[in-house]
Amino acid sequence: MVKRIPVALATALLAVCALQPVAAQPSRARATADVDLSARLKEVQANPALEENLFKLGRKVAAVCVHCHGDGGNSLNPDIPNLAGQNPAYLLEQLRLFATGQRRNEFMEGMIKSMNSDEKVGMVLFYSAQTVNHKPSTTPALADKGKVVYQKQCLACHGANGLGNEQIARIAGQQPGYLRKMLDRYRTAQSGPLAKSIMTPTMRSMSDADIQAVVAFVTAMP
Repeated sequence: MVKRIPVALATALLAVCALQPVAAQPSRARATADVDLSARLKEVQANPALEENLFKLGRKVAAVCVHCHGDGGNSLNPDIPNLAGQNPAYLLEQLRLFATGQRRNEFMEGMIKSMNSDEKVGMVLFYSAQTVNHKPSTTPALADKGKVVYQKQCLACHGANGLGNEQIARIAGQQPGYLRKMLDRYRTAQSGPLAKSIMTPTMRSMSDADIQAVVAFVTAMP
């Protein structure tokens, strides 16, 4: 049985963002370092009882993540991404990239490295099942311009509803500051994974005004 997260851990995260283990490792969990996370996710999704157990584990893990990513994965900070409604396979791949240092954020790297494989799988199951809090556009004219740019530049990969797929992020309802920052990083990337992404050529063809408009449209998508 999975034990609850120690109070000291939550307190430390709130106070100084110290890195601590997320939860006790279940005795029956397949949680070794060499687990293929993608295969484990598919295995779990094919077993309803196991999926339910790891969903509950993921909810416990999310009790730590709430301090940055918000209740149910809806961030209250425009510069920190929503995790709610994200495709579980895509989100799991991002955890892998953080853990291997291919995606850099010192705090995230430490947090994810402290998690075992079933905690990671459980967390993405939990967040993928949550609903994004919809925020209608406060700049409808700008959002209308963004819709035109989106349909030309973004729709082919992210889909008409901005939901993405297993390899491509859900961007509908994403936080504006975070989305703007990431689009600009793709546009200016000169090396590393971002520079090699299919996003980069697209972003280099977009102006500041295009990005501002797309962000206004995408963040208001339900």
